[in-house]
Amino acid sequence: MPALTGRISTPTTNYAAVLRTPGAWKFYLAAAPARIGLAMTSLGIVWLVHGSTGSYAAAGSVTGGFAVAEALAGPQVARLIDRFGQTRMLPITLLAHAAAVALLIGVTVSQAPLWALITAGVLAGGSIPQVGAQTGARWSHALRGTPLLSSAFALEALGVGIAFMVGPALIGTVSATASPVVGMALATSLVLTGGFSLAVQRRTAPPPAKRDRTKDPDRLLRKGFLALVGTNIGIGIFFGSMQVAVTAYAVHRGTPSLAGPLYSITSLVGLVAGFAYGARRWRMPARNQFVVVLAALTISTIPLLVVETPLAIGIALALPGLAIAPFQTLSAVLAESEVESAVLTQAFTWLNSGSAAGIALGAAFAGRVVDTSDAHYGFAVALLATLVATAMALVVRVSGR
Repeated sequence: MPALTGRISTPTTNYAAVLRTPGAWKFYLAAAPARIGLAMTSLGIVWLVHGSTGSYAAAGSVTGGFAVAEALAGPQVARLIDRFGQTRMLPITLLAHAAAVALLIGVTVSQAPLWALITAGVLAGGSIPQVGAQTGARWSHALRGTPLLSSAFALEALGVGIAFMVGPALIGTVSATASPVVGMALATSLVLTGGFSLAVQRRTAPPPAKRDRTKDPDRLLRKGFLALVGTNIGIGIFFGSMQVAVTAYAVHRGTPSLAGPLYSITSLVGLVAGFAYGARRWRMPARNQFVVVLAALTISTIPLLVVETPLAIGIALALPGLAIAPFQTLSAVLAESEVESAVLTQAFTWLNSGSAAGIALGAAFAGRVVDTSDAHYGFAVALLATLVATAMALVVRVSGR
């Protein structure tokens, strides 16, 4: 397909052409507040529940319920969006999420039992809108079959990366200086602002899919797409274990304040690498790139097993960032090429759910490993996760249609 290959071009040409697509600037910028709000929500729940109960265990339980509900319900909501369209379903989803967050704030400040907090957290997670999947579907609707699509997905990944750098810092600052309730309200307000701004842009929204009951069961049950979800689970495990391992390294050295700056190195390098990657069109087919990128991620994780000093750890953490951003772009490109447009929002949401599930698994497993040994064993879990992801990438490559 033309979207998967191409020649190297000048760095500014691709992004300029992408943003000249009719309506692209409007829906890309409209979604920006929602991206930031989504990046704030999970941590905002931690601040909110811990501030009321004084218990990190309670905060973790509510946040866990939120994450599980998001991972399980997200694809089902996306199915409705594919069926009835973004402009009809997104406002309903936004209002449901706002009501669930209001309920969560209410039961938290009223010192309700933990089960009530978890229930409200589940409702908030199950109704949170997957804005990234919906903007991805808009890019595909506008650029499907053109060589600019990979640059569009790289631009989308860049926006998400910036949001996840700004969002956690913003929710932490507001929750600490004002109150966790104000922080949570701000996060939800940003989600609503971006979501409704996106919903009113009808011209760039993909049309509702015509339902074909004979195809519904197997539209996503394809070997290539299932393997693609598997790679995202592996990368999620990588991220979850890295979070734990980096934090454990900093704490064991007696410098816990280093954890945040060290972990942000991978994200910062990833933003630069993602911008550079998306600015070019590559000769190599995307499926081959996918394998190369994940093999490079595996190799770049190995130094973390042996380095000791903060400077060496910092340099070693920069290396995986070079591969993470291209992976995210290629994952979206391959999903777009693997499934029909009628189920594309669901496909993108399943990738997000796979990553979220992997992060939870990686954090839990690496936590147990680190508790009984040291941080380097947490990095070993991350390395194993990259091997799993690379194996899944090989399946994606050979199953390409």
